[in-house]
Amino acid sequence: MKGWNWQGFFEYLTNTYLFEGALVTLGLTAFSMTAGLILGFFIAVLRMSRFRILSTIASLYIWLFRGTPLLVQLIIIYTGLPQVGIKLSVIQSTLLGLALCEAAYLSEIVRAGITSVPRGQVNAARAIGMREAQIMRYVIMPQALRLIIPPLGNSVNSVLKTTSIASIISMEELLRRTQVLIQEKFLVLELFVVAAIYYLIMTTAWEFVQRRIEARLGKAYGQSAMTGL
Repeated sequence: MKGWNWQGFFEYLTNTYLFEGALVTLGLTAFSMTAGLILGFFIAVLRMSRFRILSTIASLYIWLFRGTPLLVQLIIIYTGLPQVGIKLSVIQSTLLGLALCEAAYLSEIVRAGITSVPRGQVNAARAIGMREAQIMRYVIMPQALRLIIPPLGNSVNSVLKTTSIASIISMEELLRRTQVLIQEKFLVLELFVVAAIYYLIMTTAWEFVQRRIEARLGKAYGQSAMTGL
């Protein structure tokens, strides 16, 4: 291939600097999904609240973070918050932005799972004296998880790639480190292909994990259903 540097390609395919960038990407993904899921759960509960003010606040949050690009959100957090006396580092801004944005999407996934549980089961649980927290833990969530896990897994796959947006505020994840090497070595196509391979490895590995989780969850649910019979 004319103009293609095979030596540079193979050299950076096993480059420690890029490998560490991939690890940062994995770390950002793990944190944003964990924090986003926790926050998203509470937002989903507020969204379903019978108190209109709480439901409205949750709806506005979802509207705001789903209706604006993550790129804009990160820039506002990193460069805008210092204007009001809140100065965050690059890593803090990235973690906050990813978590807040992901929470808006995950809250809707959680809400859909919770509302899928038949209302009659909830009423029956209340009738036998179960408290709301017990109903959520023992009645709603075990069933809701069957619907939540698949889209949740897809969100992990998406966030693995979305973290690259954080390069705009100089977060040294995989894409940012790729850009740094490009500026030094001028191997534009070779390094972007290497970065693409790293992303493919991470997303493919997660797809394998996701299938195992879904299979185990489905098997567990089938066994519990048979036990109930």
